Amino acid sequence: MKDSNDVLVPPHYRKLKRGPQVILPKDIGIIIAYTGVNKNSVCVDAGTGSGWLAVSLAKVAKEVTSYDNREEFLKIAEKNKEIESLGNLILKKGDVSKKISEKDVDLVTLDMPNSDKALKNAHAALKEGGYVAGYLPHMEQVKKFVDTLNKLKFRDPLTMEIIARDILVREQGVRPSTKGVWHTGYLVFARK
Repeated sequence: MKDSNDVLVPPHYRKLKRGPQVILPKDIGIIIAYTGVNKNSVCVDAGTGSGWLAVSLAKVAKEVTSYDNREEFLKIAEKNKEIESLGNLILKKGDVSKKISEKDVDLVTLDMPNSDKALKNAHAALKEGGYVAGYLPHMEQVKKFVDTLNKLKFRDPLTMEIIARDILVREQGVRPSTKGVWHTGYLVFARK
């Protein structure tokens, strides 16, 4: 797992398994900070993938349920759950655009194709004031997602992109590195 993004992946993430693309710590941190997830929070994560976001949420929250359609992805996430010894992370095979069983949750994260189609179920699962967070790689997806948020009467939609680059600090001078993590995805937040 050595690539140009590794410079900004902390060592404790490097022990986690990777299959499909992951949400990187730079975006995970913003999701946790912006939504206020804490030890009393109940979260639903959809599009488990390798499970990096689900694992990170479970380290902070009371309970996390993560959904994915693909059995092979859930197996990778299960290994990451075991590596981190997380009893509060529940992995489910399912499609959240069809159903979310959990109710009165504090946060629903959506990192999946056509995540706008899951917003109606996310709205029903959230408690009043709870957050939905979308992780979307393309602007066209952002537009559809925000349009759907508005139709469903979500409040305060906010879209952002987090760009990170490391800084070289050397005796001969300090300057930005030629490496960095530029575009990974757009984050869209809104509240019920």
